[in-house]
Amino acid sequence: MKIKVYGFSHSPWVQAVLLALFDKRVEHILYQNPPIEVFKKWGVYMPAISINDEPWEVESMSILQKFDYEEISPEELEAANKAWQGVLHRPNNPLRFFSSFARGGQTSGSTLSNLKNNFLLSFVSLYMFTLINIGKRTLKQKEPDDFGNQFIYWENKLLSSSGPFMDGEEPGTRDLVMFGIVQCHASIPVPALDAILNDHRLENFRAWILIMQKRFKGYPYLYSAKYFESDASSPKNAGFFQRGIFFLGLCVMIAALPVTIPLILFLMRRVQEHRIKNF
Repeated sequence: MKIKVYGFSHSPWVQAVLLALFDKRVEHILYQNPPIEVFKKWGVYMPAISINDEPWEVESMSILQKFDYEEISPEELEAANKAWQGVLHRPNNPLRFFSSFARGGQTSGSTLSNLKNNFLLSFVSLYMFTLINIGKRTLKQKEPDDFGNQFIYWENKLLSSSGPFMDGEEPGTRDLVMFGIVQCHASIPVPALDAILNDHRLENFRAWILIMQKRFKGYPYLYSAKYFESDASSPKNAGFFQRGIFFLGLCVMIAALPVTIPLILFLMRRVQEHRIKNF
């Protein structure tokens, strides 16, 4: 199969798809900036996938089912969304936020391709920064009293599992989704990561992370490897020059705010119009 994926590895839903492809040993091309077909229809909404040059499709649950992963229940989906709490803290330190995107820039293409894509990645990062900050002000979510509580459901899932994974003897959809959320929390550390590391109630959850890191050794987007000791390696950072190109692009996007902000707001509305549901 010829697989093309669009998304950035900080997204837990993109992570779930990339983890599935890695575990199934499916070769693919990853685009960090939306291909024009995706951009015209969904803006920067991710993940999206094209199989054998067929039209692009979105929604991580639908994508996972194409690779023989089962759909999870509405209850589990709700529990996964709750486990994502803390994401609104990601832009608390703007320099750290944008630096993490710069380090995650493209390194696998030609020099010219890397330059172009890392320059344009600055727009995706500015979009995400704006989206989260708008979410902070409009959603007015109550901060959890204890971020560890949001993982107890999954701690219990592991206790009742018939194997080392949430789905039993082999990792399944639940494992991919939750491990993707762990990678998101670790990509830019938020209070939820501190809870995972230190909450005494999450011993099995931490043990499961180590098992998953062993299973996915060699996976190139393993942000949790920095915080959980194992043989797994952290993601490779973009070089100094490529990071410089990202920040040059960011300066251009900020200088052009009268254009970029209306475009970002337009794309946010487009996502809402085209979004199906869930992931």
